[in-house]
Amino acid sequence: MSSLRLTNWLTRSLLRYSKVQQISRIQKRFYAVVDDPRVTKGLILGVYQKEGEKDPKLTPSGDKFDDRVQGKVSELIKECNITGTLGKGKVFNNIDQEYRSVAVIGVGREGAGFNELEMIDDGMENVRIATGVGARSLQLQGCSEVFVDSMEYPEQAAEGSALAVWRYNDNKQKKNRTNVPKLELYDSPEVDAWTRGLFKAEAQNLARRLSDAPANQMTPTTFAQATVDALCPCGVTVEIRTMDWIEQQHLNSFLTIAKGSCEPPVLLEISYCGTAPEDKPILLLGKGMTFNSGGICLRPADGMEEYRGAMAGAAVVVAAIRASAALSLPVNISAVIPLCENMPSGMAVKPGDIVTLINGRTLAIRNTDKAGVVVMADPLLYAQNTYKPRLVVDVATLGNGVVKGLGGGATGIFSNSHYIWKQFQKAGSLTGDRMWRLPLWRYYRQLVADNVSFDISNDGVGPASSCLAAAVLHEFVPCVDWAHLDIRGVGMLTRYGTVPYLLKNRMTGRPTRTLIQFLYQMACPDAAQNK
Repeated sequence: MSSLRLTNWLTRSLLRYSKVQQISRIQKRFYAVVDDPRVTKGLILGVYQKEGEKDPKLTPSGDKFDDRVQGKVSELIKECNITGTLGKGKVFNNIDQEYRSVAVIGVGREGAGFNELEMIDDGMENVRIATGVGARSLQLQGCSEVFVDSMEYPEQAAEGSALAVWRYNDNKQKKNRTNVPKLELYDSPEVDAWTRGLFKAEAQNLARRLSDAPANQMTPTTFAQATVDALCPCGVTVEIRTMDWIEQQHLNSFLTIAKGSCEPPVLLEISYCGTAPEDKPILLLGKGMTFNSGGICLRPADGMEEYRGAMAGAAVVVAAIRASAALSLPVNISAVIPLCENMPSGMAVKPGDIVTLINGRTLAIRNTDKAGVVVMADPLLYAQNTYKPRLVVDVATLGNGVVKGLGGGATGIFSNSHYIWKQFQKAGSLTGDRMWRLPLWRYYRQLVADNVSFDISNDGVGPASSCLAAAVLHEFVPCVDWAHLDIRGVGMLTRYGTVPYLLKNRMTGRPTRTLIQFLYQMACPDAAQNK
């Protein structure tokens, strides 16, 4: 009798361990149960979508692995009705001695390419999504090492998987931190492309980490030190300018906002020399407001925590320069990053205050909540006078208008150069992190610069806040090709739509990879054109 009870108990146990279980949108199935299902090494394989009467088709690397395991993968694809739909699949355990967990993930349609309507390369983006979903599911399985099928796009496979497994663990006890597995390329000789993808993803993850840190742990001084730690080992020069220097340079607009906080302001000057020193650099400027309370025009408490990410533009600039140095791009890059907090106090700037800029023009601060353009004004003028750049790109979280217009779908870009816009558009279509051009018309200039009492207003008149902010910045770049990237909708918390390989409700680090791709296109125009 006891023997019969033992047999029944074993049968129930086997059934419990062998049934399909749900992991988010991914399912796992135990093919065999004789071993401990806890694993350390996993494998991601791609399967193309079923079309018409044709069955789903494994990628070339998937076919090789299927042969290695005597067709078990093909058998399971049929048995579990895996259709190859993009981002859908299952995780199977114990079908191979080396790779204890194998994620079979849909890559969508085979041969997908550039989608003119969506302005994105579907083939590349599908691979990011598939590898991202697969890597995250194996991470949940506890894999310490994940091998990734390139799915014919090794660079994008590296990006998707590395972005998906990243976690902000800095403020967790070590025992409670999420495991971040080591990623390796599976069955492909294209190691260089894979490494490029890792560099780009790691750069975006750096921007995510800087942006996601709480404001008390990422003050202007702390950000400056983090920049030194990230860039100096790569051969990039970083100069930290303190309050005395800023005052000597008469960067009044910057100081006017910074004086409301007890945290001292810092201005960073960064130089990467990838070609002849006499070649004119590309100038980057990142808004580095490490916390933006709105100042005297205080923002509502609900959601104010998010504005620790008001320095996302600065984080993107630092990350892009790090990747450019790691990739040894043949281009000179200079960057200026003003770092401060916008806080209410007895020293804070008041609505209606007017400051004189280093070019002699006056700027009225009518709304202290719109302090971004004020912080950037004098540093933008100083940087052009100092570096004499070939072109200027600034990256900032500014008006809510771009959020209302574009949500999290694209970065709003304003530019006085059609060529620069087309290069950014191309870069966004390749990286999957798209740009959309918004108007920089004289109409908006009149709304910020047509006043009898002062030269420029920081908020202008009427709606279209993002267009008005761009019009203000346009006043400070009169004689150079320039682009302003408003990342308010894409660079902060992912509330406005999700990207499958990025975490929900966390800072995104966008559009770091698009800026890196743009710099590559500027540095290597012939190679970029051929690609």
